[in-house]
Amino acid sequence: MLNYQNILLTVDFSEHDQLVAQKAKALAEQFHATLHILHVLDNIPMPDTPYGTVISLTEASAYELLENEKNKLVRISDQLNIAPAHRWLIWGEPQQEITQLALKQQIDLIIVGSHDRHGFAMLTGSTAKDVLYHAECDVLAVHINK
Repeated sequence: MLNYQNILLTVDFSEHDQLVAQKAKALAEQFHATLHILHVLDNIPMPDTPYGTVISLTEASAYELLENEKNKLVRISDQLNIAPAHRWLIWGEPQQEITQLALKQQIDLIIVGSHDRHGFAMLTGSTAKDVLYHAECDVLAVHINK
């Protein structure tokens, strides 16, 4: 049986993160794996920053929206007992940033929430589907009913 060593939980700060996080934590405990967490900033404008797209969670900025996102990630990470070295906040396109981080951190399993899609949204795709097709490791899509 395959034993996962590094599990990446992706969060979007929706009301469904708790369900996805609980499943990720349970799997990490079951496999005695290291749990990592990632939120990709694709919903707020990127200011001119000296540190690039990977955001430090320990340095304060004057950008209020960024500080709110950092606080959300820290809060979820603390609840899950995820070590600071395994917390990631990155600006970019979600599918690309998730799969790139998974490669860099030698992730064995990516866990994403999968929302029901209808109409136009079904035609344009989803982050979960894109990660599934592009990741070089296993992907668990946690089905979320709206």
